[in-house]
Formats: sequence, C-alpha cells, structure tokens
Amino acid sequence: MRRAQLRILLSAALAAIGALLLSSCGTTTTTASRRLPAYEAPMAKSDFQTVRTTAYTHTEADHVQYSNRNALGGRLRAATAGLRRAAYAARALPADSDSASDYRRASLSGASLDSYLTPQKKKVTRWVRTKRGRKKVTTTVLVRPTIGSAAADWSRWPAGTTFRLLSTGQIYKVDDYGWALSGRNTIDLYMGSRGDMNTWGVRSEPIQILRWGAPEASLQVLQGRQGYKHIRRMVLQLEGQHATAAALE
Repeated sequence: MRRAQLRILLSAALAAIGALLLSSCGTTTTTASRRLPAYEAPMAKSDFQTVRTTAYTHTEADHVQYSNRNALGGRLRAATAGLRRAAYAARALPADSDSASDYRRASLSGASLDSYLTPQKKKVTRWVRTKRGRKKVTTTVLVRPTIGSAAADWSRWPAGTTFRLLSTGQIYKVDDYGWALSGRNTIDLYMGSRGDMNTWGVRSEPIQILRWGAPEASLQVLQGRQGYKHIRRMVLQLEGQHATAAALE
C-alpha cells in the first residue's frame, strides 16, 4: 500500500513540475492568442531621429526565461556614461525606400562609430594609506565606453544598428527584440537594474545613428523563428510586405 501511495504522490509531483515548466516557458498556444501591438508606419531613415524610448531589464517577468541573454545569444549589457556630444547636421533619407543602400548611405555620413569609442582621459580620485595617515591621490586613466544593449523592431533598426543618445552621450547597439516592439517606432534600452529602468520610464529621445545594421543579416536570423507573430511581422516588413505586416494581429 505504501509503495502505491508513493507512486501516486510521485506522479502528481512530476505532473505539477511539468505544468510549471510549460507555463514558465510560454507555449505556442499562449503567444498565438496574444494580439500584436497596433502597427505604426516606419519612420524616415536618417542620421538623426527623435524616437520614443522605453527601458527594460532581464529580471522582468517576460524576460526571466531568457536570463541576461539577447536575441543573438550574447549577453545584455548596460551602457556606461557617454564621453562626447553630437556635432554634425542631420540628412534625411526617403521613408518609402526599402533598399539596403539607404542604410549604407546613412552609415557613411558624419562621424564614425570608432571616433566615439576612443578611450578618453578621466581623472580618478582615491584615498591611500601613508605613514602619516590617509592621503587623497588623483590619477588619470583611459576609459572606453561600454555599448549598451537595445531592443527594437529589426525591420526599422536592423540588428547591429548602433546609435547614441544625444541627451546622455551613451551608445547602444540593437541586439534584441520584443513582442511590444514589433511594428512600432520604439526602442527599448537595457538597464542593469529595475531602479534604473523605472527612472528612465518613457522618453522621446533624439538619437544619432552611428552605424546601421544589415537588413539582410537580420532577415536571415529571423526567418527560422516565424512561429511567433511578432517575428513574423518583422520578417514581412523586411521582405517589403508592409500591408500584410500591418494587418497581422
């Protein structure tokens, strides 16, 4: 009798664990019934844009299953403080052009990405112990900015697109995407903590595109993931099927 009861209890426990794993991973049925966000017409491609920005972190409920990994398999990184300010004029490109050459032409104008990543001198003050007590010592070190992770619709900002927030000078690179970003002119900035995420909130930010990612490379990554509607919408846009993408719910 005891063995039978143990088998029943063990089966019940395994069933409960299985149900928990399925619910935490998010099944196809759940995502299939979820509606996509309202579609927005793409913004004009230009060296400078004013974009709606939000913030996220890896401890949010919808990102916990991915830990601190981005859509390309790398680690999510928070941007460090910027070092330089913008110093050249914007040049708009046609909004209705789907040619990858538009991205390349935009990326070749203005300052290069490397010029913003050159290590800069920074003074660091610290206390050291001496025979007479403590002494304040100031030294000069070279600091290279850390490029932060950003999530976006890859048909609007292809993976690898690198940009700078003009308000802070911080540099971000698109390496992630999200359900709420598909078909939207929104960029989600990765923050290292919930506190930083909440502090950022929602802001309309002027950004400077330092380097555009390749639409072809983004399409290649996304084509094998079209079981999810938000990815299917990005693929349709990258293929030039904007009306179909807009109608997808």
